[in-house]
Amino acid sequence: MTGVVTRTTGSWHTVTTSEGQVYQCKLKGHFRVRGIRTTNPVAVGDKVDLEVQGAQDIGVITNIHPRENYIIRRATKLSKESHIIAANIDQLVIVVTLVFPRTSTGFIDRVLVTAEAYHIPSVLVFNKIDIYPEEMMEYLEEILTVYREAGYHCLPVSAVSGEGMAQFRSVLENKTSLIAGHSGVGKSTLINVLEPGLNLKIKEISSYHLKGKHATTFAGMFQLSFGGFIIDTPGIKEFGLIDFDRQEVAERFPEMRELMHQCHYNNCTHIHEPGCEVLKAVQSGKIAASRYENYLRIFYGRDWDEDKMN
Repeated sequence: MTGVVTRTTGSWHTVTTSEGQVYQCKLKGHFRVRGIRTTNPVAVGDKVDLEVQGAQDIGVITNIHPRENYIIRRATKLSKESHIIAANIDQLVIVVTLVFPRTSTGFIDRVLVTAEAYHIPSVLVFNKIDIYPEEMMEYLEEILTVYREAGYHCLPVSAVSGEGMAQFRSVLENKTSLIAGHSGVGKSTLINVLEPGLNLKIKEISSYHLKGKHATTFAGMFQLSFGGFIIDTPGIKEFGLIDFDRQEVAERFPEMRELMHQCHYNNCTHIHEPGCEVLKAVQSGKIAASRYENYLRIFYGRDWDEDKMN
């Protein structure tokens, strides 16, 4: 039979067939020695073949179909292994908050850069706008301008007041969406507002550390009553990039990609070369300084530093 992995919990994987049958499966041993340098050879969203064992709802995954795409990150700061967050998705929805807890632009840009590398459209959802003071609302408008001008769909929303939730629903409708972000930004709460029947677990934020606690332990795929699927994931504390060529980083910033081929030098790094159109755009304000600074951090391999500072 063929099905889709809808949940992974360590060595067990929940596979749902197109007929709606659900099987708890283990991975056939030889997949673990194929040199795949990931902590999870099977990810939520993978299409797989399975064989049913003696028990009616127990099976073995015998084949993993080629992936259309996937979102990947470095497993841990010092690790050379990667972790596949989800596979075969239509879009990535990054849920962020500017306060309680704060999402840094460095984190946002590292996730966006990875999505760009795998040609996955991204949507930025700015949650909890109901608790923003006036000065924070002004900063929100600045951030929205930065990312909208870079070409990203941005939605300010509130799971509490309901503002922007109708637009959020339309973004998810009839698509397979990966929902990602820090713990505490309200991913599960937003999903529960749109689909109360799922009743996903939520946890309070630590008032001392101003950081969220993990409410979602394992990634899971859920069907939406209004069409489409969402993949809810555990909160991501840090997002380390993996397997990036320095010369390709600029291509992952849409506003830089638009100009880079007009540079005087074909191998321009957009850092010090004369005749660089990207540098001219930064100096004129056409490219946001914050985006360019994050480009430099990624280019020089300092993509973890900004999370430590914040």
